[in-house]
Parts: sequence; structure tokens; C-alpha cells
Amino acid sequence: MLAGAVLVFGAVRMPFEAGLAKELRVSGLTPPPMQIGTRDKIGQTSSAVALGGLRTLVATFMNLRAFTFFQEQRWDQVADTFDTIVDLAPRTRYYWETGSWHSAYNAASYYINDSKLPALRRREAWREAILRGRAFLERGIKNNPGDWSLLANLGFLLSDSNKVSAFRAQDQTFAAAADAYARSAATGNALPYVTRSALYCLARVKGEEKSALALARSLYAEPSNRTPTLKMLLLVLEAFENPDLDTAARASELFETPEKAYEALSGHWQRTRERFPVHGVAKALESLEQSLKISPEKSIFKQAPPEQFDEDRWFRQ
Repeated sequence: MLAGAVLVFGAVRMPFEAGLAKELRVSGLTPPPMQIGTRDKIGQTSSAVALGGLRTLVATFMNLRAFTFFQEQRWDQVADTFDTIVDLAPRTRYYWETGSWHSAYNAASYYINDSKLPALRRREAWREAILRGRAFLERGIKNNPGDWSLLANLGFLLSDSNKVSAFRAQDQTFAAAADAYARSAATGNALPYVTRSALYCLARVKGEEKSALALARSLYAEPSNRTPTLKMLLLVLEAFENPDLDTAARASELFETPEKAYEALSGHWQRTRERFPVHGVAKALESLEQSLKISPEKSIFKQAPPEQFDEDRWFRQ
């Protein structure tokens, strides 16, 4: 009779305990069950340790293994190891950010210069590494939806001028970057630069000029946000809204003097690799060159812009 009572009690407890375990996992208080594939990858001893509640310890040792693979430039093993690491420690931001960085930056840079591969294969490997870094970060965000830093890192990757061409669709990429930064800011934990970065990305999306101008004006209202880039984007977005705007006078107002305005406008004109809008900038520069009596040979229009990242040049046979 006692055995029967125990069985009944156990049957009653099972649904409650299963529900409690699921609730704890959803809230992030306990990790999800370790996958069979993960157990196979980390080995029997480490698996026993992980099952004993020391997953983060095993993840630390796996991170050391990943560093060895990184030193040896074994990029597939680096990526596979970080897949295992985040299965063990899905709440640890460092592993998501580091795993993504190894793919999108270290591996991608390696393939630019890997002389053992033909140009076409290097180009594709470079792009695949960047896309893998993006996908890894996005997985991290799904596992840690309230983490501002993971979202900000995604925004940084998507708006990197050396990576944008890997994603092919420029407007969609900058829009996704702006969204990542905006979601980061919405967590309430992000650093002040994040909201400004959302503007910097949104301003580069065709068709979003009105929304970008509204955001620029909102940010400019707070003096601590008045960086040179923000003031310049406010100017060009106002020029887009009003083509008749006296951009030279407005630039002198925003940057305090005509000389400072000319310097800022010249710098923006040269930032071609970052794909910022330039509405009204040429007109302002021409006007300021006349008023400041800048000789034609010293004109900013006579100076070559900095070299841009060019896939065709990097991956030439």
C-alpha cells in the first residue's frame, strides 16, 4: 500500500516539476538540457562535469581550445567550438560576441590575404565568414533578447563599411543595423552612443530621410548628443527636406564659424566609404570656398577621397 501511495504521489508531482523546470529555463534561471551532440563534442569526462552543474567551467576550457584553433587559423574548428561553448553557456555574452568576432573579422580578414586559395574562392569564403558571424550574433540575441550589447554589436557589424558589401542589399542592411541599435537603446541599459548610432544607420537608408530627420532633431535637442557627425547629418537631412536651404549659412550656425563649417563639410565630403548622404554639401562647400577665398588649387573638390574597400581589388587574381 505504501508503494502504491509513493507511485501516486510521484505521478502527481511529475507535471508540476516539469512545468517548474520549463518556467525556470524560460526565465533564464536554469540552462536548457544539454544536447546529445554537445555531449559527444566535449567528451565523456567533460560531459559528466557539465551534467553535474558545472557547464560554465567546461565552457571555459572549451574557450581555451577555441583560442588554440584561432592561433592555428583553423576557422571551421573555431566556429564549431564556439557553437559548443554557447550550448554550454548560452547566457554568457562574451562567448557570443567573441565567436561572432572570430568569424566576421578574424576569419574574414584571413581570407582576404589567403594566397593558397583562388580569388573567387577567397571572396566567397570571406563573405561566408561575415554571414556566419552575423548569424551567430543573431542566435545570441534570440537566447538573450534583453542584452543591449549583443544588439549593439549586431548594429556595428551590419554598418561596418568594410562589411556592407558582403550583405549585398545596402539599404536593407543599414535598416537592419538601425533596428538593432534602436532595440539596444530600448532595453534601457545601452550606452548613450547607441541611439546616435541608430541615427547614423537610418540616415543611410533611402526613403527613411523623414524618420531620420525627426530622430536627428530629437537627439540634437540634448547638447551631449551634438557630435560632429550628428550635426552634419542634421544639416544634410534638412537640405533633403528643403532643397532651397542655405546650407553654407546653416553649416556655419551648426559648427559656430564658417572656417569650422568648411572643415567639417570637407571631412564629410571625403567620407565616401561610409556611404553617408551628402544632400546640399557640395553647394555649401562651393559657397564657403568663395567667401573664405580658398584658391581653386586648394579646393576640396581637387583632392582625391580616401581609398574605399573594393571587393574586386581585394580579390583580384
